[in-house]
Amino acid sequence: MNGGESIVSGVIANGAQRLDKALAEASGLSRERVKALMGEGRVTLDGKVTAQASFKPAEGTAFAISIPAVTPDEAQPEDIPLNVVFEDEHLIVIDKPAGLVVHPAVGNYDGTLVNALLHHCQGQLSGIGGVARPGIVHRIDKDTSGLLVVAKSDVAHEGLARQFEDHSIERAYLALVAGNPMPPSGTVTGAIGRSNTNRKKMALVADGRGKHAVTHFATLERFAAAALVECRLETGRTHQVRVHMTSLGHPLLGDPAYGRTPPKLKPLLAEHKFERQALHAKVLGFVHPVTGEQLRFESPLPADMAGLLVDLRNNS
Repeated sequence: MNGGESIVSGVIANGAQRLDKALAEASGLSRERVKALMGEGRVTLDGKVTAQASFKPAEGTAFAISIPAVTPDEAQPEDIPLNVVFEDEHLIVIDKPAGLVVHPAVGNYDGTLVNALLHHCQGQLSGIGGVARPGIVHRIDKDTSGLLVVAKSDVAHEGLARQFEDHSIERAYLALVAGNPMPPSGTVTGAIGRSNTNRKKMALVADGRGKHAVTHFATLERFAAAALVECRLETGRTHQVRVHMTSLGHPLLGDPAYGRTPPKLKPLLAEHKFERQALHAKVLGFVHPVTGEQLRFESPLPADMAGLLVDLRNNS
């Protein structure tokens, strides 16, 4: 981790574009990181603090970005078993089991993936995520299983963040959904934001109120009252697959928040004691942000989803 505050400064080389984009190009930081620092009052233009990400500065405008020192992490290392798929000095790829929370938050201050990583990596995680989320570049829900990458160095964190930002990361999920989607494949495009009726849930909202989200789906297998669907993400929004498939009328089996399980399938889910959304992050592919190597990983279905899939096939 970094030992003290640092300053990145220079001049805007390409005017007539949004400030966050111009600063990202000039500084090497990701746009999300730039916007976060702007929100903390750590960005100046010609010596004046600015927080307007959409402002279009003139070419040659001088800028300075103050990057704070990384504070010691509040989470404590815990010896929690991890399924490590890949690891080097810059990053680590984990195959996360369902039920494991990614980072500490209200109600889950310990027993998280971050706690496990602090033990496994002996504290060597990128500090960009802050005290609550060291190394965390993206996340998957507690009850979603599968692959995610964590940054061990700041340079890896910035490089991975840029790839998530420009949608060049390959992410494919397997989902068991209610019913048979028609057409069997397609693209769902719709902004996602907090639900007006339940703030703990996400929903499709009007453009401008939520975040742009795109999911490509394809039916792999059909069953009597369900289907196995592959979902490929262009964007990575909270509950994206769950919200988008529900919007098509095909919620994920077992999902406690979105949609209802078809009556015909309730006995099967009860028999398997399946009480989570049937969603698995199967594929993760990206360019190593330091070596430039193309990396791609695949994870097999976990036992609970695999068992459910076998019975769906046998009962169809």
